Amino acid sequence: MNPGDSVIIDRTGLDLLVDALRDNGYRVIGPQVRDQAIVLDELSSGAQLPAGWGVRTQPGSYRLHRRDDDAVFAHSAGPGSWKTFLHPPHRRIARLGADLQQPCPTDDDAPTPTAFLGVRGCDLAAIATLNRVLGGGSHPDPDFTGRLATVFVVAVNCTEPGGVCFCTSMGTGPGVAAGYDLALTESIDEDGHRFVVDVGSDAGALVLSRVPHRPAAPAQIEAARGAVSAAADRMGRVMPDVDLPALLRDSRESPQWDEVASRCLTCANCTMVCPTCFCTSTEDVTDLTGDHAERWQRWASCFELDFSYLHGGSVRTSGAHRYRHWISHKLGTWHDQFGSSGCVGCGRCIAWCPAGIDITEEVARLAEGATDDDQQ
Repeated sequence: MNPGDSVIIDRTGLDLLVDALRDNGYRVIGPQVRDQAIVLDELSSGAQLPAGWGVRTQPGSYRLHRRDDDAVFAHSAGPGSWKTFLHPPHRRIARLGADLQQPCPTDDDAPTPTAFLGVRGCDLAAIATLNRVLGGGSHPDPDFTGRLATVFVVAVNCTEPGGVCFCTSMGTGPGVAAGYDLALTESIDEDGHRFVVDVGSDAGALVLSRVPHRPAAPAQIEAARGAVSAAADRMGRVMPDVDLPALLRDSRESPQWDEVASRCLTCANCTMVCPTCFCTSTEDVTDLTGDHAERWQRWASCFELDFSYLHGGSVRTSGAHRYRHWISHKLGTWHDQFGSSGCVGCGRCIAWCPAGIDITEEVARLAEGATDDDQQ
């Protein structure tokens, strides 16, 4: 078996794939049902995968439901993303002794080899985006690059997009692009429950060789590709097909910012669930004995009032300014900094916004306002 080959495994084979990864020393992270959501966490077996569960998503709404079949990956993105395991929300970055001169040993281990099982096209693009941000440039983050270097990716092609998905608009899905070791396309029909597995690397071929499989017939490969292609026409949302950086630059004084601010709670949910938002803050702590001090890094958000604190005051004091900054960076100036959009079309920010604010609708309103201005 070589990269580029395609084979078939059945539902039992998927469980055995989890076992094979664990036997190869990987900590396997994948989707499972918990707290009325499909979350990402460590798997001890394939039995923990969310077989038979789907989700319904709309602006401000995410609900689990039982399906009529035992599909494992027929659900859209949940509240968590793979960013959590590559760029943790809270981590210690330094520990100093009493003299504050020499670093003390920490209990942080070297990165554990980790397998990500169930990475969608949007999230695979998000990992690549984070790698450009945190792993590129003159000063890459060694913690991020160290974690990413140990990751084995089992990607999943989407065949049932959710109600807030718009990955097709952003060019990130529903099919997965490069960057995976194995890629699965799930099918359930009169011939049974199966997965077409595309081999993306030598490491993927080695792991798959330990799982019972059979060659994929051309008709099975074509059917899998067709299901993914058809999913592109069933997106729940569409990002307007306009020059987004130019639109946001020219809409700086739009009254739409005040309108959305009247609904926005500046709660930062959108940035916390976003798979590409990367901003952090640092906190220094000491114990009462004075024996050591620690510096911790935690996720931060541009919606926090103190995020833009500078010389005695915050630069962006209003909700309108903070929302404008977030969306202008995500869809506009991110291109200038990192060469791509910061949005991958996963729809998490829409589903998990308590006010039901929809980024695609907000951009559409800005585009309508720009058209009206041009016609006057």
